[in-house]
Amino acid sequence: MLRTDDHSRDSAGLRYVYPVISRRAGGVSVGINLNPNNACNWACVYCQVEGLTRGGPPPIDLDLLEQELSGFLEAVLHGDFMQRCVPLEAQRLMDIAFSGNGEPTSSPEFPGAVARVARVLSNFSLNLPPRLITNGSLLHRSDVQSGIRHLGSLGGEVWFKLDRAGADEIQEINGVPGAPEKISRALETCAGLARTWVQTCWFALDGDPPSAGSVDAYCLLLRPLAHQLAGVHLYGLARPSMQAAASRLTALPEPDMQLFARRIEIETGLKVIVSP
Repeated sequence: MLRTDDHSRDSAGLRYVYPVISRRAGGVSVGINLNPNNACNWACVYCQVEGLTRGGPPPIDLDLLEQELSGFLEAVLHGDFMQRCVPLEAQRLMDIAFSGNGEPTSSPEFPGAVARVARVLSNFSLNLPPRLITNGSLLHRSDVQSGIRHLGSLGGEVWFKLDRAGADEIQEINGVPGAPEKISRALETCAGLARTWVQTCWFALDGDPPSAGSVDAYCLLLRPLAHQLAGVHLYGLARPSMQAAASRLTALPEPDMQLFARRIEIETGLKVIVSP
């Protein structure tokens, strides 16, 4: 049975396609993994990918991806996959999500993969939103923008990672040089291409919750962009980190999460959905 605390990429025995139960999507999400080599251009301390390395993905076999997605959707829609593998309360097909074991937009085949997903959805006459879960670091690339624009035209949306907004904290949490201005520009670009949510992982590090300064910087970055954004997905540590810093991380109590959510709403006017 699939579980919310286990997002194994090989649960269906396929190379690119994997099902998960997503707390934030609210049911079964069909994942598209464009980084099967476990390589990413970021190194977030909370990442659940075992054996994560720095780098980009291998070439993607788009024909195989399309074949796997078509076969899996056939099993979901016309077979017994839901009954065999999904708890009753989660037996809803919610989306097709570009996520996986690294940054999806780092694949040169990303725009082609969006096109293949669009074709499969059309073949099944499925009105299912495609989603991109991204760190937003490659939004300056024209091919990435093209893929996101196509995704948006399909009624899809982007979940854009923003865990912290201060330069030092970005470096510590995401493992990349902190550049709040660059993140702001990328987020604005993304919101102009497709419906965009901010997704934020909020937790304590070495026993300390994010500081008041961290909260202020976060709200300050989002405030001028709020009118362009759909809202914020604020979530905690549901699955264990597989990184060296795992022992330094602890989940925050739900009241603390709700308090931060309320602060975001007051400061920016954005809707916040909390998944503790």
